[in-house]
Amino acid sequence: MSATPPSPVSRLFPAKVIGVTLLMAAAVGSACAFFLWSLEVMTRIRFGHPWLLYGLPLAGMAVAWMYHRHGADSEGGNNLILDRIHDPGGGVPRRMAPLVLFGTLVTHLFGGSAGREGTAVQIGGSLASAAARRFNLDADQIRMLLMAGVAAGFGAVFGTPLAGAVFAVEVVVIGRPKLHALPLCLAASFAGDWVCRAWGVGHTHYHIDGIAGPLGAFYLSPMLLGKVALAAVVFGLVSLLFSETCHRLAAGFKRWIPWPVLRPAAGGLMVIALFFIVGRADFLGLGVWSPDLDAVSLVSMFSGLQAGPWDWAWKLVFTAVTVSSGFKGGEVTPLFFIGAALGSALAGWLGTPPELFAALGFVAVFAGATNTPVACVLMGVELFGAGHLVPMAIACGVAFLCSGHSGIYLSQRVGIPKPGRKGTGPLRGMRGGRPGSPGRPG
Repeated sequence: MSATPPSPVSRLFPAKVIGVTLLMAAAVGSACAFFLWSLEVMTRIRFGHPWLLYGLPLAGMAVAWMYHRHGADSEGGNNLILDRIHDPGGGVPRRMAPLVLFGTLVTHLFGGSAGREGTAVQIGGSLASAAARRFNLDADQIRMLLMAGVAAGFGAVFGTPLAGAVFAVEVVVIGRPKLHALPLCLAASFAGDWVCRAWGVGHTHYHIDGIAGPLGAFYLSPMLLGKVALAAVVFGLVSLLFSETCHRLAAGFKRWIPWPVLRPAAGGLMVIALFFIVGRADFLGLGVWSPDLDAVSLVSMFSGLQAGPWDWAWKLVFTAVTVSSGFKGGEVTPLFFIGAALGSALAGWLGTPPELFAALGFVAVFAGATNTPVACVLMGVELFGAGHLVPMAIACGVAFLCSGHSGIYLSQRVGIPKPGRKGTGPLRGMRGGRPGSPGRPG
């Protein structure tokens, strides 16, 4: 009697791969819990000792020297993870996880304007690659495990496991998500988030108060939906502006300062100069909360404080200088701030609810900069509630279409060109039709 052939599910996800994924996700969730706890500690120390900002140039040099001396391929950051998903042959260095963890904490301790998603994604990719080597997985299994590592890190650090799983399969190829890996990414993202919460680490909650759900007359208003679409065009153009500013600044730093250890010193001095120009500390650090009740932050924008007309632009400049000069952390949380502040400002001009448009900008600018509109709609649902699904979908979709063939991750590949664009292939060589345009490594 012949043996029963394995089912399609067991062929695609053998028990070993599922087991390795869950173990890896638990490790990533634990690492993200430690990272988030440490980040909160660093942020409170900085708020308590504002003079730490003046140490930013030297702190940046120390981290850059460590990467230059010991980092190997780790400098590639998130783009290296995407490259290894496309071609897993080289692997991801084990040292990437501790290096990016330390580098991000240093950035935030001394006031650099950066995020946290880069750290979580790189921790996930590094631990996933280490697990793949340990259990001798084949190339296709390594690709799926790397995507699962990204999903676990993203889901755990933001507390949005559904968005984390979809982000991992959507970010690799624009227009052609790797849906075959979605079940594994869902398992990893939910497991990573559960483990992170089990350690007692919570996440910031946002609310849009006093607005009816999608079945109410409010969301069926053609006037409102037209204003949402108009604002979404602006969100998409600002996400394009952010991406291109970062890439061009990074290319400029490399051209003007050949030795990478000196680049964060120059960037740190520029951040200090920007602080004196603005005269406010609102645009330093993560930007999620502030002990100053009059400061603009993500929490304040959903608690009744409307952002100023140019707060989004200042955060964009602070962040572009920080990450482009070599500081670690990522761009996503600053993108949340930029989008929310822009949406809050646009609400004043359009006569719309400020908190609603802050939420739309929160996810839509992120969608345009990462080319992941579906994940961002789901993030909006997880963070703000399913009642706002209709405007979230319009905002993220339009912003994605208006952001062009650019983005913060140049190792993405274009699977289906956006309207008005041509060609497929690596995003790095397609920006604005300029083959080989330089960009940041991380």
